[in-house]
Amino acid sequence: MEMNIRDQAYVTVTRKGERWLRNGHPWVYESDIDSIIGEYNNGDIVTVLSPKGKYIGSGLMSDYSKIRVRLISREYNLVYDEAFWKRRIEHAWNYRKTVMKDQLSCCRIIFGESDFFPGLTVDRFNDILVTQTLTYGMEELKKTSFPLLLEVLREDGQDIKGIYERNDVAIRDLEELRQYKGWFCREDGLSTETVIEENGIKYYVDVENGQKTGYFLDQKRNRERVSRIAEGKRVLDCFTHTGSFALNCARGKAAKVTAVDISETAINQARKNAELNGLNINFVVDDVFEYLDKVNKKEYDLIILDPPAFTKSRQTVNNAYNGYLEINTKAMKLLPKGGYLATCSCSHFMPHELFEKMLSEASIKTGIQMRMVSVSQQAEDHPIMVNVPETDYLKFYILQIV
Repeated sequence: MEMNIRDQAYVTVTRKGERWLRNGHPWVYESDIDSIIGEYNNGDIVTVLSPKGKYIGSGLMSDYSKIRVRLISREYNLVYDEAFWKRRIEHAWNYRKTVMKDQLSCCRIIFGESDFFPGLTVDRFNDILVTQTLTYGMEELKKTSFPLLLEVLREDGQDIKGIYERNDVAIRDLEELRQYKGWFCREDGLSTETVIEENGIKYYVDVENGQKTGYFLDQKRNRERVSRIAEGKRVLDCFTHTGSFALNCARGKAAKVTAVDISETAINQARKNAELNGLNINFVVDDVFEYLDKVNKKEYDLIILDPPAFTKSRQTVNNAYNGYLEINTKAMKLLPKGGYLATCSCSHFMPHELFEKMLSEASIKTGIQMRMVSVSQQAEDHPIMVNVPETDYLKFYILQIV
């Protein structure tokens, strides 16, 4: 099946739009379009031209989004057929085989713009692929790209038995796409529940009801980093969700691990994961902000803060900043000299510079000096594209109180 081989429509951008694209960003906003010549259907591939008519790239059109075109290529005169999309998938898979050799059974295979599949996420959990499709163009391409995903992985000897769609997200409303979840395809009897292994720890994963695609894969390397300093320490894991940081610390021979989350459902899942691995962890259902007020000073040697995104837009960054400042200040005050704080933000609207400013302010506010142990980002299967700040979202700091 060939996709969009007919004559393409031409989108001419403004000078501002051209600068944006020439600087490496792949999005054309509605406000940066000067004219559209030719006919197209929503989701089609269109050609993007400079104000002087020079080729900039080709991208997927989206009639209902403020981001009207998302580039998929900057190479002129390509044919966007099955062979093209299969090459794209092979490139993405070969990259994961290089950087995730030890975690291929549970990793992100497609990370949207970073793999030139704008708006598409594909996570692997053993024999299940879980997808989120957030743009109209990718929705139209599913009939081509999803079977090719199976083909590429199976040709490489990977046992993939089905694709489950987690399209139950509000952002699809912006593209006038309906929300739903369910199987795109599967072999008979394939369940939505599985057990994965990450960093030597097993986790129950429910791809139907778990958050996002079922499990957060982006922190795998950071969990490992924290586990390496946890030995012999009393650890408090805040916003534990399904227990991943707590489990890594317990496996890292921590003296004591307490894990807190406001969600009883998440804590029950975390408790099951601890039992699955034979690890001893104290689980608490409570609001983390309130729980920290109850903790005795110097009760813990290592505190981990892995909160949900405090901001999902630029309009709420100031509120998020204050939230991060409050939670980090509370944690710093509780730690003894020589203690460790692992803290992070998973919102790209909170850039590294602003997060570090918050840490500096917390240090000044509390009179506590800290030194950086490590600074890291998301795992390699969530690659960051240079000049595309939206792909650079996770900031993870380990600090020591000195």
